[in-house]
Amino acid sequence: MNSPPVSGDGTVRQIEHEVVELFVHLASLIGLPRSVGELYGYLFVSRDPLPMDVLMERLGLSKGATSQGLRLLKSFGAARTVYVPGDRRDHFTAERELRKLVSGFLKEEVIPHLESGEERLAGIRKLLDGVEGTEKAALKERVDRLASWHSRSDRLLPMVLQLIQT
Repeated sequence: MNSPPVSGDGTVRQIEHEVVELFVHLASLIGLPRSVGELYGYLFVSRDPLPMDVLMERLGLSKGATSQGLRLLKSFGAARTVYVPGDRRDHFTAERELRKLVSGFLKEEVIPHLESGEERLAGIRKLLDGVEGTEKAALKERVDRLASWHSRSDRLLPMVLQLIQT
């Protein structure tokens, strides 16, 4: 990433750079593209809403990566479009409340995967019916373990969502 230039001295720029790198690291931990971490980090540290072209320039991102990253951030509720009087461009700002970020991520990314996991487990169990011999017991034990994890996450996730939304 290019050093994010905004107004201020070198110390301000260094702080901005470190915040962006922090979010790049967090994005990579949860399997999101680097550009999503860069965009969120830069919006998070910026005191003013920023238009897409400024984000592209300051972060050295392509139009496609910037557009796709902003769309993903908006779908999580991590960024939103704001109106800036006198400017026809869309401007973006970061959601700074942790509970809204976590809630949006869980609803958009985790819950759909858990829901599709139910169908996948059913398919795996059907495939298991066709296995013979000693391998069947070992595979069944692993599939049962997966089903147990899935069941626990199905029970835990609604509680987590309720906890962070209060």
